[in-house]
Amino acid sequence: MPSPRRLRIAHLYADEMNIYGDRGNLLTLRKRAEWRGIAVDVTAIGRDSAPELDAFDLLFWGGGQDRDQQLVFADLTVNKAEGIRAAVARGAVVLAVCGGYQLLGNYYVTADGQKLPGLGLLDTYTVPGPRRNIGNVLIDAGRLGITPPTLVGFENHSGKTYLGPGLQPLGRVIRGTGNNGEDGTEGVAAGNVFGTYLHGSLLPKNPQLADLLLARALGETLAPLDSTVELAAHAMVAARVLR
Repeated sequence: MPSPRRLRIAHLYADEMNIYGDRGNLLTLRKRAEWRGIAVDVTAIGRDSAPELDAFDLLFWGGGQDRDQQLVFADLTVNKAEGIRAAVARGAVVLAVCGGYQLLGNYYVTADGQKLPGLGLLDTYTVPGPRRNIGNVLIDAGRLGITPPTLVGFENHSGKTYLGPGLQPLGRVIRGTGNNGEDGTEGVAAGNVFGTYLHGSLLPKNPQLADLLLARALGETLAPLDSTVELAAHAMVAARVLR
């Protein structure tokens, strides 16, 4: 009898970086996998541990305040960096939100001017901006091949992230600030690495993106689900943003 399909998810810095409902992304991934008969193991990974991250199919990293990012910085470079890089090289999917997204890049400058080197997985950098960007966001992510082609979420950040040449954003801003409020981009989609400023949580109202991440992590085409309720929430937020 064949072994049941299984999805292995690592929740990086589950205690230190989990604000604005980011944990809801994991709940969505778990339920949408389980509804398809796929077993899911979620492992919370904190500081002072050096797990075999290459064993996971999907890595999730939530947002945190500046002080939280500084707390995880030293641990990241010592205990996690090589494992994350190895997992990405093998094809694991990464979803990083806000603070997690910022630390995937080359460097991040805190509000008090401290420059923290990032993982360098993405050719991006983040600097502090003059104001905090707060509110609902609507982006066009049609290049991902998802239906509907828009994504909705809630941003709350003062960091300004810039993408290097050749990097594609997660989407183009229709309403909101996005990466920096200047170039019309939001987030990044580089292979199986996805970064974004969208909290809310992101995935409950964007089931099409959740299914894209699951399909990439599992390496298979997924059976469709009835997403009527989730897409109604998506449409409601999109309509509110466009008023």
